[in-house]
Amino acid sequence: MTDFILVRHGETVWHAENRYAGRTDVPLTDHGREQAATLATWAATAGLTAVWSSPLSRARLTAAPAAGACGLTPRIDERLYELDFGQGEGLTRDEMRRRFPEQLAAFLADPVAHHLPDGEDPRHAAERAADCLADIAREQPHGRVLLVAHSTLVRVLLCHLLGIPLGDYRRVLPQLHNGALTEIRIEHGQTALLSFNAPALTQAPALH
Repeated sequence: MTDFILVRHGETVWHAENRYAGRTDVPLTDHGREQAATLATWAATAGLTAVWSSPLSRARLTAAPAAGACGLTPRIDERLYELDFGQGEGLTRDEMRRRFPEQLAAFLADPVAHHLPDGEDPRHAAERAADCLADIAREQPHGRVLLVAHSTLVRVLLCHLLGIPLGDYRRVLPQLHNGALTEIRIEHGQTALLSFNAPALTQAPALH
């Protein structure tokens, strides 16, 4: 049995402007750094056994204070990258609507069958992230693991693990807050959702 706490990184300068930041490495805002500090306060008493992170700096800089608070070294895995949004990288929804209105409309109707132009297929992203969690679970069979990644990646991963149609990820899980905690338990290859989008300051640490 392995528990995972999935966290979206802190706020970035692009997210503050509602821009799609997939593989582009954009910095945290001051508020994003505050969210990382809040996560570290939570982590200090959370009984974590490992911390993993996406390679992008916004995730690494969110994970590092939490890892430091519990004396752990964060581990980086490329399978935790955010989806590549292709031609949508760095754009707001309105800017996409002006540049490729038909493709955006198709994406909004079904983001899996019609992902953004030149972007990554969400099915591939869900599979790579699930493979990463399976490897961690084998390494940490009784662990409690903090994993810092990205909004779309976490949502497609959750759908994949919980048997929710992947094309519904934007409807079923419309928002993942920066710095919030989503906890799942993987046991004998089955996944249970324990909490979703919980603020770090109000989330009670697990008892061990």
